[in-house]
Amino acid sequence: MRRTVRTLADGREIIYFDSPAAPERTAVDPRDLPRDDTDIQLRRDPLTDEWVVQAAHRQSRTYKPPAGLCPLCPSAPARPTEIPESDYEVVVFENRFPSFTAPAGRCEVVCFTADHTTSFGALSPDRVRMIVDVWADRTAALGALPGVEQVFPFENRGDEIGVTLAHPHGQVYGYPFVTPRTERMLQVAARYLAEHGRPVMGDVLNDARARVLVESAHWTAFVPAAARWPVEVHVVPHRQVPDLPALTDAERADFARVYLRVLGRLDGLYDRELPYVAAWHQAPVRTGRDLAWLHLEVFSILRTADKLKYLAGSESGMAVWINDVLPADLAARLRAAPARYGH
Repeated sequence: MRRTVRTLADGREIIYFDSPAAPERTAVDPRDLPRDDTDIQLRRDPLTDEWVVQAAHRQSRTYKPPAGLCPLCPSAPARPTEIPESDYEVVVFENRFPSFTAPAGRCEVVCFTADHTTSFGALSPDRVRMIVDVWADRTAALGALPGVEQVFPFENRGDEIGVTLAHPHGQVYGYPFVTPRTERMLQVAARYLAEHGRPVMGDVLNDARARVLVESAHWTAFVPAAARWPVEVHVVPHRQVPDLPALTDAERADFARVYLRVLGRLDGLYDRELPYVAAWHQAPVRTGRDLAWLHLEVFSILRTADKLKYLAGSESGMAVWINDVLPADLAARLRAAPARYGH
């Protein structure tokens, strides 16, 4: 994989990831863009001891443009976009409307393909394998930045999830703190290891046999017993590793095949593209690396083909989740669903 670093008109970094045979990336961003004027504030809630991000400039971010004005498509004559090149394979650039900026964090956009009309599940295994390498690259790069404590690659897909750009893409956040969810998971992992002498995720994998969706040499995808969402699948490596850079070549290639099978079943569940969030859980940069177990959580708010799961009083007010769908039933329905893609 070839890596080419360039600069956009306002000074933001853009990085092209290409196969060796791809053309050199030499295009220059012709736009006249203002320099960064973001005002991001981090405030700690004194009642919960959790950080809240105030980023008012994001109110002006691009919102559902028509396909012909998509800022994530390659540039064309008289239509410059965020990617100056006329084509690309995978590209990463600093978000123009970030939630975090240096010296306290960083936000990046990851464009999975130049094709505006496709989706992650329809990509080739080779392209997904490249994306895994890109996630690993960005995890290492952002983790090395001063002030970054946790790196979070993720993808949001679908209008119902709140996606404002339809082009297949994800993001990578470099948080200036360890997130509350990760802190809690590390606390549980430490307590379980002290009580049982083995990692909690290992026992979760063993207990998930009746709810397995896909299993391979290196990964298992299953519906968790305590699923919060009406559609929820976890994809877990069989070997305990802290983060994406720690995966072997074989594990990365195997993940690409497993994940495409999972996405095919998810889109086959209701015979439509499922709106989802795909969230990588990784170890923080400096703490809990011996306790964390890398895994991907994929979930959807769609509880039937045309009904949404809303976060109402119990979930939003008290963080107590009530799921309308039994995990075992979901696992059976996903196994029976036709694969929407031919992987």
